[in-house]
Amino acid sequence: MGELKLKVCGMKFAANIAAIAGLAPDYLGFIFYEKSPRFISDVSAELIKYIPSEIKTVGVFVDEDLDIVKKKVNLYQLKAVQLHGNESPEYCNDLKSAFVGLEVIKAFGIDEDFDFTALNSYINVVDYFLFDTKTKAHGGSGKIFDWKILINYKLDKPYFLSGGIDLKHATLISNIEDSRLYALDVNSRFEVEPGVKDVEKIKEFVAKLGG
Repeated sequence: MGELKLKVCGMKFAANIAAIAGLAPDYLGFIFYEKSPRFISDVSAELIKYIPSEIKTVGVFVDEDLDIVKKKVNLYQLKAVQLHGNESPEYCNDLKSAFVGLEVIKAFGIDEDFDFTALNSYINVVDYFLFDTKTKAHGGSGKIFDWKILINYKLDKPYFLSGGIDLKHATLISNIEDSRLYALDVNSRFEVEPGVKDVEKIKEFVAKLGG
């Protein structure tokens, strides 16, 4: 992928996980949120342990009890946690302090009314922000937001860009001049069905980005 990292989120099934892992993305995301069609149960999550160590496994949670998140980080040896609800800076700090090397990614739904000063209190307790399209469903909408809104983002903290990213956006992404853009987070637009990713489409996307 070069400098720009890739996270493929919403993984669920063994064969598909293996196929996507074979493309060597930087991150693979697993959604531990029961209301998501990409929810992965504890039984299926055992697959996470077999993913090559160079790929960072990410657990995605929405306003989950902190002790449950910690338990799953331990159980599945997660390398990162993505928080997609209303988790406080104190929550993030507690989680980050509990594990050596755990990356904490705090997601925010973005629209034209988003107040970027809300990020200030998170600056020292997370590793990355993730900017997604604001919806009631905590992500996975397949809808893109107007990236021009990010001109209002004034902090230095690197971020993941999410929200309806599709193959057709590869050229636009390649032309983004923002050193803080750390990674792309792709999900529903690269699916055959919820939780099943289109391997060839992701391969083409990586190639178009120059990876």
